[in-house]
Amino acid sequence: MAEPRDVVRIPDTKVALSTASVYPESTATAFEIAARLGYDGVEVMVWTDPVSQDIEALRRLSDYHRIPILAVHAPCLLITQRVWSTDPWTKLQRAQAAAEKLGASTVVVHPPFRWQRQYARDFVAGIWRMANETDVRFAVENMYPWRYRDREMLAYAPDWDVTKDDYRHFTIDLSHAATSRADAIEMVDRMSDRLGHVHLGDGSGSAKDEHLVPGRGTQPCAELLERLASAGFDGHVVIEVNTRRAMSGAEREADLAEALAFTRLHLASPLKVPRR
Repeated sequence: MAEPRDVVRIPDTKVALSTASVYPESTATAFEIAARLGYDGVEVMVWTDPVSQDIEALRRLSDYHRIPILAVHAPCLLITQRVWSTDPWTKLQRAQAAAEKLGASTVVVHPPFRWQRQYARDFVAGIWRMANETDVRFAVENMYPWRYRDREMLAYAPDWDVTKDDYRHFTIDLSHAATSRADAIEMVDRMSDRLGHVHLGDGSGSAKDEHLVPGRGTQPCAELLERLASAGFDGHVVIEVNTRRAMSGAEREADLAEALAFTRLHLASPLKVPRR
């Protein structure tokens, strides 16, 4: 019998660009870059840019550039405390409605800040309740302790390590894993088949959330992608990197092209087929 040979399997997993990856450029610029570089879609970070909050404007961008919106990141950041209401549940309801209207399959949400006591107390049950009312996935994202010199502040509740609580779907963020100094692969193992979404960015273990281009830090980005490909992962991989230090638009695009190439390379898992 002939020896088997390796062939490359083209994965079904879609690779999206987070609109946060072009900051300080606009949401509209992210659509343009994603389309030009050949991304499969975008994840919209809802933040202070008015376009990111406007469903009709987002639909027009998606239609014009012929690039789908695959996920909506709810406004959970400190700088978005007043975006789409000051009530956190209203924010999630609006994120769900936006995802449904735009055809996105996932809403990404952070665990509450510890000082949002009532929201934190009801968060796990509330996320389950909302998940039961829609086909949109609410994928809760791992975070990290805040550190300054030798001090550590636990800023998230119930916990920055979302695997300690019961959610239907998780988002793994490798840059956050680096900042928390957690083992990303062990975290993914704990998430198991409830891993629904990936934020791909690298990190070196700094106290700062770095969001480096994959391959430029110490996180197991390649290993994770290869595991996802072998397992037939049915979620999305989203490039979420920091390009704020780019000296030009061309340098920013080069970083985002490199991140896309890295991701596609490591998602392409080899298959053994018989030689004729």
